[in-house]
Amino acid sequence: DEAARSDHPYLARILEHLRTGSEDLRDIPVHLEVGSFDRKVLEFLRGIPPGETVTYGEIARRLGHPGAGRAVGSACARNPAPIVIPCHRVVPKAGGLGGYSGGEGPDTKRKLLAREGALPTEGPLASGARARP
Repeated sequence: DEAARSDHPYLARILEHLRTGSEDLRDIPVHLEVGSFDRKVLEFLRGIPPGETVTYGEIARRLGHPGAGRAVGSACARNPAPIVIPCHRVVPKAGGLGGYSGGEGPDTKRKLLAREGALPTEGPLASGARARP
């Protein structure tokens, strides 16, 4: 285990993030072979810090494509590196978790957000994520 970690510094950081939610992975390089809209979305996602969430619609608006929230969701679904590019931090405006292509879907998304402190523990959104509009 230690030998593998010392040979793969990025892997060690990813594993630490999965364990604690505290590791910032924004500087890990990722080669993206995606279309231009998907690239913009995925690059935006890398700027969302641990412990914060943003809505699909807000990402679309900030990228200059208001009304393209579903397209943002599709780009998230095609994310080639779901932990390093944190699509789990993107949630629907109406509440809840939305989809997640990694691990066991929304349950994995819930666990990742909880580790990062971005999941409320009580109230109507407790089964989802608190989004920043």
